[in-house]
Amino acid sequence: MLVNNAGVAPTGRIDEASLDDWRAIMSIDLDGVFYCTRAAIHHLIDAQGSIVNVSSVSGLGGDWGMSLYNAAKGAVTNFTRALAMDHGRDGVRVNAVCPSLTDTDLTKDMLGDEQLMTRFRERIPLGQAAKPDDIAAVIAFLASEDARFVTGVNLPVDGGLSASNGQPPQA
Repeated sequence: MLVNNAGVAPTGRIDEASLDDWRAIMSIDLDGVFYCTRAAIHHLIDAQGSIVNVSSVSGLGGDWGMSLYNAAKGAVTNFTRALAMDHGRDGVRVNAVCPSLTDTDLTKDMLGDEQLMTRFRERIPLGQAAKPDDIAAVIAFLASEDARFVTGVNLPVDGGLSASNGQPPQA
C-alpha cells in the first residue's frame, strides 16, 4: 500500500503569488504524489496493492484566495481517477480522501481564529473540524480488503460540508 500525504496551503490571490510560491506548492502537493507513485507502481502491481492519495475538498471545488492549492489538489483528484483507470486491470486500486478542515499543525492558525471557526461550524453539518484519526480511519478502509471493489473514488471526509449547495443556514 502507498499513502501519498503531503501538502502546504499558502493563501492569497494569483496576483499576490510568486512563481516560487507556485513551484513550491506544485512540488510538495503534486510532484510528490507523482514521484512516489511512479517509484512504487511496479511493486504495487506485483503485490496487488493499493494507493490512497490525500487530496482535499479544495481539489473538488474552489476556495476564496487559494487558487494555487486548488490547482494542486485538483490535479491530485484527477490523477487519482486516471491512475485507477490505468492500473485497475493490473490489480491496483487507486482512491483519494478529500478532507475538509482538519485539526493539524498546518491549520493551528485557522483553528485559533474564533470568528473563522464560527463560520466553519455554520457550514459543516457535524459542527467541528476533523481529527487526524477521522481521516486515517477512512484511509485504512480504502486500503483494506473491505474496499476491494472501490477504485477511482475521491471521497470527501468533510463532516457533511459537501452536502451543502452553498447557501447559508436558514434556521
